[in-house]
Amino acid sequence: MTPADTGASTVVDAASATSTAPDASGSSDSRMTPGGPGYRRMSFALFLAGVATFALLYSTQALLPLISGDLGVTASDASWTVAAATGGLAVFVLPMSALSERFGRRTVMTASLAVAVTVGLLVPFAPSLPALVALRAVQGAALAGLPASATAYLAEEVRPRALVTAIGLFVAGNSVGGMSGRVITGWVAQEWGWRVAVGVIGLVAVACAVAFRLLLPAPKHFTPGSLRPRVLVRTVRDHLADPLLRRLYAIGALFMTVFGGVYTVIGYRLTEAPFSLPQGLIGSIFLVYLVGTVSASTAGRLVGRLGRRGALYLGAGTTAAGLLLSLAPSLPLVLLGLVLITAGFFAGHAVASSAVGKTAQHGRAQASALYQSAYYVGSSAGSTVGAVAFHSGGWSGTVGVGVLAVLGVVVITVSGSLAARRQAGDAPVKTLSLSR
Repeated sequence: MTPADTGASTVVDAASATSTAPDASGSSDSRMTPGGPGYRRMSFALFLAGVATFALLYSTQALLPLISGDLGVTASDASWTVAAATGGLAVFVLPMSALSERFGRRTVMTASLAVAVTVGLLVPFAPSLPALVALRAVQGAALAGLPASATAYLAEEVRPRALVTAIGLFVAGNSVGGMSGRVITGWVAQEWGWRVAVGVIGLVAVACAVAFRLLLPAPKHFTPGSLRPRVLVRTVRDHLADPLLRRLYAIGALFMTVFGGVYTVIGYRLTEAPFSLPQGLIGSIFLVYLVGTVSASTAGRLVGRLGRRGALYLGAGTTAAGLLLSLAPSLPLVLLGLVLITAGFFAGHAVASSAVGKTAQHGRAQASALYQSAYYVGSSAGSTVGAVAFHSGGWSGTVGVGVLAVLGVVVITVSGSLAARRQAGDAPVKTLSLSR
């Protein structure tokens, strides 16, 4: 697979090949690999962390029409219960990643889940929209310790050739959490209201958090870093100076802009004519997240067949096709559109996020944190802009925002491929070590 095919750093690829080559000759590598000791426990633990993260982070998304009715607010106002959580995560993910460099990935992930589930049990008692938004912002800030730390943990504890698959399983947990949270809240809210529904999600997250802490193996390859601001700033500056990482950050943000906008607004669309669905059925729509579980967990094989660039094109094209199909005034076609949007998004996200962990040669938690920050900024922007577009132009307005974001993904991927080809042309002898 050539650099032009993937757009990835072949320096890292070469290092990965070197680090895994000894396995064939029998020398030891204590990092985990599929089928090896601790791999299943680790995978299931991080899968549960992903479930808890997305279930809590988006616990109000399927309930926005009920929250609007109960608190007497508009769709764009209610959407802040989602945007505040994702925005809090985006702001705090970098500081939390710095803490994980000093105190360890497992410690930070455990503390983050503990705070997030505690706040989750308080959310049902919010007396007003401002109080609800404030609690959701705190919850998002607490959850910031999970995504970047989990990716860094995997990059350190899993052999490079298994990294995309391992991160894909974590992302699959995200999809299951997002799906189950919305389905559960939809049916519970139909019978007992949105407050009971988010309380149930809080209890589910408590169970996931306890199981996560009991199952996750202690890290063996973590080396504590420094909390000095100067070191952190230098590390962040190095990552932002890397053109490949910048492209990956932008791709993650744009994919999430689409996803955040679509799933924030879809409940409002389905409550209106010609669909007029009840809350329970609207919650069940999120079963399409199972498609995301499959597409994320198979991202490694997708990259192996198409290369990183090809996988991103496929994800973007699938997402765009789903957006256009969802414009039809037919429930089956809308559902098929959501399936395609979900599959394309989770595949693209898994490919981009795993590339970040593989590309960063130092400060992996910060590299992953910057990706997660961009990703959740995209979610906040998508939730807010998508709701505003829906308020002003209906579902076609939300789809328009999504199509523009997908075009951005394609443009960035093409520009990365062209840059790699120019580098290869400038230094043909050193293509394998310089091309990105």
